[in-house]
Amino acid sequence: MPRLTPTPLPRWAEVGAPVSVADVVANASGRMRRGVAPGLRVRRAFAWERADRHDRDWWPQGITPLDGMLLVSWYSKAGAGVRISFVDLRTRRYGHVPLALPKEDGRLGPLPIHAGGLASSGRWVHVAATGSGIYSAHLDDLRRLPSGEPVWPVRLHLQPPAGDTARFRYSFLSVTQDGELIAGEYGRGKQTTRLARFALDADGIPTRAVALDVGPQQMQGVIRRAGRYLVTVSHGTRGFGGLAVGGDGGWREHRWAAPVGPEDLTWSAGRPWTVTEHPGKRWIVALRPPR
Repeated sequence: MPRLTPTPLPRWAEVGAPVSVADVVANASGRMRRGVAPGLRVRRAFAWERADRHDRDWWPQGITPLDGMLLVSWYSKAGAGVRISFVDLRTRRYGHVPLALPKEDGRLGPLPIHAGGLASSGRWVHVAATGSGIYSAHLDDLRRLPSGEPVWPVRLHLQPPAGDTARFRYSFLSVTQDGELIAGEYGRGKQTTRLARFALDADGIPTRAVALDVGPQQMQGVIRRAGRYLVTVSHGTRGFGGLAVGGDGGWREHRWAAPVGPEDLTWSAGRPWTVTEHPGKRWIVALRPPR
């Protein structure tokens, strides 16, 4: 089991006043628009503003529901860390909030991870950090800096055991109907493609591993419902994304299900949702799940 440790405390007096999720959305300047995205199982699609659709620095990765909205994680290829988009599809407003990692002296710096998956549980939002485990941010820690810009310091770090030669890669995340956290590995060739499930305590924090399964190659996201897994599968920069369903009895992939570059997967409003990553081909899409 990975080791759960608190991150250093920020200098709260310098971070600024608390801000609510409603305030973040109310002051958001971004606007989603309805789009048409390719894929045999696409049922709804929303596109970002042009600057975000074509940005080659920031790349969308994770997705999770929160209070009727969707959160989407982006990582920066230029070293600017991670930001979280708060997306309200009812009003189509969205705004970006950078995640921050407090240093030992309490000052805030960028969170240098890939952020390939998101999972919300209670007041916590967990962020996949690949070989570094999981970082967790609490909604009470949303702040507005004196400059007026929002910021969100992370509070906990779930670290893999040191020296573990079979270290699990936390590529993506989700939370099940039964209140378990699932973490999965993206893998190709001889890389492992494991799916690990963790029990969550009453506050939404992982406490212990409860199961370990194996999924298909090139998984990018996972949900689990009625005892079965559903995962997104990527096929390069030109191939349509797939949806694979399965478990112990094997896997079946539904090809051409999603646009190119599907990433994390979540369940919201009775459907699976994913986000696609490549510039010019970026959507948030709702999918029709296989039977």
